[in-house]
Amino acid sequence: METYVCTVCGYVYDPEVGDPDNGVEPGTSFADIPADWVCPLCGVGKDLFTEE
Repeated sequence: METYVCTVCGYVYDPEVGDPDNGVEPGTSFADIPADWVCPLCGVGKDLFTEE
């Protein structure tokens, strides 16, 4: 699975790790993250992430 990086703060979403603190289980692809999920560091939406 590909990682995705926040273009605002540089946070990297790794599907193998997920974001369990914010309800995204490990193994969740970026495409399967809920639309209302936001970057855990800066709060921007998924639309400001790019594939790494």
